[in-house]
Amino acid sequence: MAAPGDAPCSGEAEPSAGGRGSSGVEVVLLSDPAVPAPLCPHGPTLLFVKVSQGKEEARRFYACSACRDRKDCNFFQWEDEKPSGARLTARESRNQRGRPPLSRMQCVERYLRFIQLPLTQRKFCQSCQRLLLPDDWGEHREHQLVGDVSVSQLRRPSQLLYPLENKKTNAQYLFADRTCQFLVGLVSTLGFRRVLCVGTPRLHELIGLTASGDKKSTLKSLLLDIDFRYSQFYMEDSFCHYNMFNHHFFDGKPALEVCRAFLQEDKGEGVIMVTDPPFGGLVEPLAVTFKKLIDDSHQEMPIFWIFPYFFEARICQFFPSFCMLDYQVDYDNHALYKHGKTGRKQSPVRIFTNIPPNKIPLPTEEGYRFCPLCQRYVSLENQHCEHCNSCTSKDGRKWKHCFLCKKCVKPSWIHCSFCNRCAVAHHSCDGPKDGCFICGERDHKRSSCPNISTLRKASKAVRKQKQRKSNKMKMETTEGQSMNHPSVTGRRKRRERAHQYLCS
Repeated sequence: MAAPGDAPCSGEAEPSAGGRGSSGVEVVLLSDPAVPAPLCPHGPTLLFVKVSQGKEEARRFYACSACRDRKDCNFFQWEDEKPSGARLTARESRNQRGRPPLSRMQCVERYLRFIQLPLTQRKFCQSCQRLLLPDDWGEHREHQLVGDVSVSQLRRPSQLLYPLENKKTNAQYLFADRTCQFLVGLVSTLGFRRVLCVGTPRLHELIGLTASGDKKSTLKSLLLDIDFRYSQFYMEDSFCHYNMFNHHFFDGKPALEVCRAFLQEDKGEGVIMVTDPPFGGLVEPLAVTFKKLIDDSHQEMPIFWIFPYFFEARICQFFPSFCMLDYQVDYDNHALYKHGKTGRKQSPVRIFTNIPPNKIPLPTEEGYRFCPLCQRYVSLENQHCEHCNSCTSKDGRKWKHCFLCKKCVKPSWIHCSFCNRCAVAHHSCDGPKDGCFICGERDHKRSSCPNISTLRKASKAVRKQKQRKSNKMKMETTEGQSMNHPSVTGRRKRRERAHQYLCS
């Protein structure tokens, strides 16, 4: 979905924005930047800095906020760089090509025309992921089409659209019906009337279906999502094309006003935000965005932030009032994050919220129970530790208490006297290696090591040697098998008899 952005300046060795999650690159958050950030196809870029041994390098750079892989959006610009006029023109041209093919108003007009068509004329192109009007049929004749698109299908576009599966850019894992039903029931039980769905299209769909099927339901929602394909299924007051990593509304001020009006309705009361960001996303820019949405609501807006449990410390660093619920969130199109698995295979995705946990009931039919000591619902295996005075498990398994560490740890961990802490059984006591895995130097990573070409040549030579050895062993095995073959044995015996006859 991402269009190519700026190519890097020739002759400059820039750090890779694509590897910022694993190569010591951190985001720089400026409260009041003197210069606005340059734009890429995904909106304002973010400022990053490469960190080595806890020290920042002198030069900082701008890169795409949404894409972690430079192949998806290769925008790059040094902070102190002044691009030429020609480069700015080329950049604007690339940004224009990266925008959706239809404007928001065009999508609404097409949608209104589409729902008025007879059922037999309602077609959806799976190849182009577009609703088709009769005028479009000719150019899509050779494509894979879905006919007779019903109203119920239009209300569940996530089942018509192919999920985006680029893990580094916009991995689209969709809530399972179990999770959606739980969330809709929960927000209704807690008395909320409006749900701001940030990156949760399945939840938005179910809320709409519930409202249309139950006349007593007053629940409504607004979807903010980076996937522009949803704009062809919703009116302006139901969907905004949005990048949650930089709080960017692609359709400008009108979309921003739609969001603000939704949040400030009833003086900001009765609204909750439910967000499910990509798990590879950086917590820092997400936290900044969510605080801006909270400010727009003019209230301390309740939030359900759905994220893996191992981000708990990072999330609570920005939102100290947040706590993590034991409820395991599962997804339809994720191989691992499924409900009903046990042990380490359980889904690690949890709900972080600023709502007191004693007000949030979890389904007892799924094994959750209320702990009277902790005053919250916990999973079945999460046992209360009398030493920690808490139900300590994070991953759904029963944890054990370590008296040396003075805390509970995972059941597979052991206490290491050398490290003076609990860790996995076969860990490295040297601690995490900060630096290059090839030469051991700490001023660079493996990908930029000057010895990487030598290592590749050596590895290639080793592979060839192993291949030759394997081929030789196969040949020897084949020859041994052929020597034992009946025809070979018979010929050998005939030669021996002939030799005996000639010698007699």
